[in-house]
Amino acid sequence: MDIDRHGHRLTVALAIMLGILFALSLLTGPAHLSLRDVANALVSDDGAASIIVRDIRLPRTLLAIFIGATFGLAGSSMQGLLRNPLAEPSLFGAPQAAAAASAATMAFGLANALSIIVPISGIIGALLSVGALVAIAGRHASLTVTLLAGLALASLAGAAIALILNLAPNPYIALEITFWLLGSLRDRSMTHVWLAAPFMAVSWILLLSNARAFRLLTLGEDAAASLGVNIARTRLLVVIGSALGIGAAVSVAGSISFIGLIAPHLVRRFYGFDPARILIPSALAGASLLVASDIVVRLISGAVEIKIGVVTALIGVPFFLAMIFRERRLLEDVSQ
Repeated sequence: MDIDRHGHRLTVALAIMLGILFALSLLTGPAHLSLRDVANALVSDDGAASIIVRDIRLPRTLLAIFIGATFGLAGSSMQGLLRNPLAEPSLFGAPQAAAAASAATMAFGLANALSIIVPISGIIGALLSVGALVAIAGRHASLTVTLLAGLALASLAGAAIALILNLAPNPYIALEITFWLLGSLRDRSMTHVWLAAPFMAVSWILLLSNARAFRLLTLGEDAAASLGVNIARTRLLVVIGSALGIGAAVSVAGSISFIGLIAPHLVRRFYGFDPARILIPSALAGASLLVASDIVVRLISGAVEIKIGVVTALIGVPFFLAMIFRERRLLEDVSQ
């Protein structure tokens, strides 16, 4: 009962925090706007304020929420499927494939980094990676075979990115691709939101539909199968759902690391380590982390904006160090 009460309170607190961060994100930027100015700009045509809020700040804030939620949900789903707290969405190669396809589009003159063609090609790359994964591993492959196929595709996509940078027609394009790969939400429009949001929504539906399966998988695959879980179907839905969401996220924002790994760990202990109950809290935590990171980017940036992927990586490293020291302390206590 205490776990249920604490978990419910945390979910509500995360939702409230996300709402506060949403408002702060709309208030943050070089142009000073009051809360009233922002509210008026959202509901009426208020000249310059409406352009700043609706065309510049709102799209990047919505993308931060959607992308962060997708990473958090995909991360908790992967950890529930694999029963491994170190699992993350990039295991099956979709983010790398999306990045490679987008990089190729930029490298060979088909579009610049802000063109809508870039996210379209990234989404196509992610979908192709899912198709390749299913074709290589098979629909009823074991988890080990699926992981090996995913790692092979991820390595291939990483090599493709390196080859693209090597073959780029001039160093300026290579530099543009490198900066894009670091991750950014700057200069994104509502077109990017409408392009990526449907894929993320489908991803959420597919992943949340497996909540019961994740709970039963804590008993082991054999026990879960005896209780009615279709292991192969669950695995396929998680792979497709993660690839659709993360591929769409990477295609519009570049590479953003650690959110899918950190978010589930932040909330897990408050829900009794139940993988089914941490799905939505992980999504809320991931969205809050990415919106907060984007606010930090805008507050500390000068002439050149710091890439949000760099900020999330800097957050992730201390988090892992804290995990290592906590685990070491627990082992020392047990040994004594």
